[in-house]
Amino acid sequence: MKVLFYSSRDYDREFFQSSNQSYQHQLRFIEESLSLETVDRVQDENAISVFVNDVLDRETVFKLSAAGIKLVALRCAGYDNVDLQAAHEAGLRLVHVPAYSPNAVAEHSLALMLALNRKIPQARERLKKGDFSLDGLLGFDFAGRTLGIVGTGRIGSIVARIALAMGMKVLACDRYENPDCQKMGVVYVPLDRLYKEADVISLHCPLSPDTNHLINRDSIKKMKPGVMLINTSRGAVLDSCAVIEGLESGQIAYLGMDVYEYESKLFFRDLSCAVIDDDIFKTLASHPNVLMTAHQAFFTSDALKKIADTSLQSLSQFEQGQTLENEIPWSG
Repeated sequence: MKVLFYSSRDYDREFFQSSNQSYQHQLRFIEESLSLETVDRVQDENAISVFVNDVLDRETVFKLSAAGIKLVALRCAGYDNVDLQAAHEAGLRLVHVPAYSPNAVAEHSLALMLALNRKIPQARERLKKGDFSLDGLLGFDFAGRTLGIVGTGRIGSIVARIALAMGMKVLACDRYENPDCQKMGVVYVPLDRLYKEADVISLHCPLSPDTNHLINRDSIKKMKPGVMLINTSRGAVLDSCAVIEGLESGQIAYLGMDVYEYESKLFFRDLSCAVIDDDIFKTLASHPNVLMTAHQAFFTSDALKKIADTSLQSLSQFEQGQTLENEIPWSG
């Protein structure tokens, strides 16, 4: 198949071209993100590959269909950036990578927790300056503390397993209780109780109308004062302005973020020589108790290989008229 890759970077080219030796698709890579303005970059391709911040709204979807696109392959698990109704009406098939590396994201969540608690970034900066004092670097033991996990799918369940091994008590909230988590000793509770009792809250839920701004002024008020909040799910699960208020009041003592509500104009590009016109981002980044990474939780060699292999397999299945194992279902 002929495939156009939007939002591609050097690492996408490296891993997809390597995996493609087994599939022999015709791949073309561009750095531009998909939007209504960039649909015309499609030439004679009949499939495109997109990433988390590409925009597939109704108008873009129909324009893709008119350009001859039959299949959209998402290089990610989530698909909140896709108008599924429009895709169904336009006859576009959609596939994704439902489990590229849950370990990668889970481990990154724990890395944020550990680095925030032990103030690793500040300690490193001090060391570079020859400051070997310990004042201001005081942390706490995770053993004996309570972790609250919102969303216990593949990623959340791995976080739970690691936290339990560290000696933490784990509470969880999910519409569907995971039997594997229950066997490990995870206790499912209502969300309000999780807010009240958790010393650390880690978010692993998809973005939906129900979870948009799940963390807001009201929910933050219900949390234990001095809570640590970790988000490696989707940026809009947090209300950024409410979180800033929580930081400034001290209700939130630590914030770890790998995703950001307004990241689409920032992340996955080098803006080191540009003026960043985003006051919310700059306010968050200025807090010493905030640790932000630019949507890199997934970014391991294992995950990139799985993304390439799974995506290319889906393209071959479509080309050969086979069942699409990773098709995004249409529920109507």
